[in-house]
Amino acid sequence: MAFVLSKRCQWRPRLFPNLIRISDPSPICLLRLFSSNQDSATGVVDKVSDPNADPTSSEAPTGPEISSSPIGSETVVNQRTPRGKRRNPEKLEDIICRMMANREWTTRLQNSIRSLVPQFDPTLVWNVLHGARNSEHALQFFRWVERAGLFDHDRETHSKIIEILTRASKLNHARCILLDMPNKGVEWDEDLFVLLIDGYGKAGIVQESVKIFNKMKELGIERSIKSYDALFKVILRRGRYMMAKRYFNAMLSEGIEPTKHTYNIMIWGFFLSLRLETAKRFYEDMKNRGISPDVVTYNTMIHGYNRFKLLDEAENLFTEMKGRNIAPTVISYTTMIKGYVSVGRVDDGLRLFEEMKSFGIKPNAVTYTTLLPGLCDAEKMSEAQTMLREMVDKFIAPKDNSIFMRLLSSQCKAGDLDAAADVLKAMIRLSIPTESGHYGILIENFCKAQVYDRAVKLLEKLVEKEIILRPQSTAVIEASAYNPMIQYLCNHGQTGKAENFFRQLMKTGVKDSVAFNNLIHGHSKEGNPDSAFEILKIMSRRGVASDADSFRLLIKSYLSKGEPADAKTALDNMIESGHLPESSLFRSVMESLFEDGRVQTASRVMKSMVEKGVKENMDLVAKVLEALLMRGHVEEALGRIDLLMHSGCEPDFDSLLSILCEKGKTIAAIKLLDFCLERDYSVDFSSYDKVLDSLLAAGKTLNAYSILCKIMEKGGVSSWSSCEDLVKNLNEEGNTKQADILSRMIKGGGKEGSGSKKGKKQASVSA
Repeated sequence: MAFVLSKRCQWRPRLFPNLIRISDPSPICLLRLFSSNQDSATGVVDKVSDPNADPTSSEAPTGPEISSSPIGSETVVNQRTPRGKRRNPEKLEDIICRMMANREWTTRLQNSIRSLVPQFDPTLVWNVLHGARNSEHALQFFRWVERAGLFDHDRETHSKIIEILTRASKLNHARCILLDMPNKGVEWDEDLFVLLIDGYGKAGIVQESVKIFNKMKELGIERSIKSYDALFKVILRRGRYMMAKRYFNAMLSEGIEPTKHTYNIMIWGFFLSLRLETAKRFYEDMKNRGISPDVVTYNTMIHGYNRFKLLDEAENLFTEMKGRNIAPTVISYTTMIKGYVSVGRVDDGLRLFEEMKSFGIKPNAVTYTTLLPGLCDAEKMSEAQTMLREMVDKFIAPKDNSIFMRLLSSQCKAGDLDAAADVLKAMIRLSIPTESGHYGILIENFCKAQVYDRAVKLLEKLVEKEIILRPQSTAVIEASAYNPMIQYLCNHGQTGKAENFFRQLMKTGVKDSVAFNNLIHGHSKEGNPDSAFEILKIMSRRGVASDADSFRLLIKSYLSKGEPADAKTALDNMIESGHLPESSLFRSVMESLFEDGRVQTASRVMKSMVEKGVKENMDLVAKVLEALLMRGHVEEALGRIDLLMHSGCEPDFDSLLSILCEKGKTIAAIKLLDFCLERDYSVDFSSYDKVLDSLLAAGKTLNAYSILCKIMEKGGVSSWSSCEDLVKNLNEEGNTKQADILSRMIKGGGKEGSGSKKGKKQASVSA
């Protein structure tokens, strides 16, 4: 590494210049380096290092090789000359700026800079201020070298720091430094105050600019046209044209003559404030004072007339300018083209465009950006395409990237999709960042034209490069673009690709119910109901409405895969979402659950169906009730029967009782019959006999006695053929009281038993 001592210091390499490169690789030459002959070695070194030696003499080496020497003498090696371009040493001011940028401003950093530069000169200080990475570094360095007594600032360093601070909007610091200059023995001049006036103006603080301008007179600083120009620019930028006129008159009263630049500023400001007549009056006053308008004046006037749609006046000025041998610039032509485009005279704009190129004036980015929208509005898409190719060939990128959205939309509207695709390629070649909105226009129109393969390729590129997720994007893809694309992918077995695309859209906050439902449709059709149900959960979390078709397809997908439990879960979600499933859908789920042996789950589906007022599928309801009773889920079955009765759907009790008796399910039968008797449901007399016969056959005499008593209390017949057998069995089992009561009830036709409180009490107790 080399040491840098000052700005003019030469680099001193840490190498030994007296060493000569060895060119002979033979072992003998290598051994000469280790010779012990001091005299010969000293002689050779003296010869090489002698400053008075003739460098052109025959004894001096002419290249990297060395001259022959006697055996036993020491060989001295020359320094190798580095190949390639020699690296430029880093400047001292660059080192200081890098140190300030990479380290905190501490005493240690100050000591490091002080040790690096023992003495500061004006050039070094100015260069450090100029090269500082930000205004804070420059201000710290400026104050430190002064307070540490390392340097006394002069007018140039003061001007530089004021320029830096005003550019960074640190106006109070700049003002304090400016007003403190006389205390340091540095005189003011007008340029320093102009910097501060302009700084306050760019910050939008017009009052302070005016105060600084007025303070110049108080401080004895002579104000010239330069100060007035700076003030005019500040106040006119804010639209204060009346104040500008007052100060203009004050300037004239002070004997300060306006210049061409002054009039250009005034005219520009009046047009900015839409004061057409005032601008024209100042233009005439300028010519009356003998000040010839220049190209800037004409450009300003033409632009002002264009703002008022006065194209005839603008054309006259443009012709006058050329008649006075003032060559129009690219700004002149661009301003006129903009005026023509603003009133729909695109052909005149194209004529001027070709004229400027014929005169060797190269259009710039503003020229192209001005003309292209007019061509799109006039539907001159072939000319727009040609102009875009010129921009690509010359690598001219427009300042406003929104023009590409116009080009894409206009080319697609004209039906030229290839030209629209070329617009996207042009953006890539011009290194303009493409956004999802640009791709969206092409995808939408490719889908409309049913050119889905090209749309899919664009979509793949969009997803692969994650263009949708770019935070700086301003043009977003519209629903009219991504919904047809998602629908196409879902209908053609590419739902996974569609979901990857839509998940990127969801990260940007998209909650499109159409896209969600299309994804559910696609996954369901492809036999991926779990993926579809996951999409459904996302919709629920984000509060996105789902349609009934999505649920229907999801349920059928689960059923086709033999997963009725998941189908039932989807059915419940469908009901919770406010959709009413069809009776066929209820039936499909109930049948699948029933066939899978999930009788209780099927019962819950039946309950939901009845509660929603669906009264079909009663044959399947009977099967579910029968299965519940057969499996011993009597209470659940009775609850479902009660719900059916309240809904006006009466089941076939006789059939249920008959099946239970045949299958020997006497407990279920007696509970069902008891349930019917308590609620006075209609049951056939033969069903009573079947239940009593099955109880008697099963040896459940007391249960048969209890049911028979209830039947007779409800007015049922007592002509049961097996009554005598029941009485006999009761006596044999020792239930003589029940047998005696039953005998009297039979003989008395049920009146004694029904009218005797004692007998009723005993019957109920026995039951």
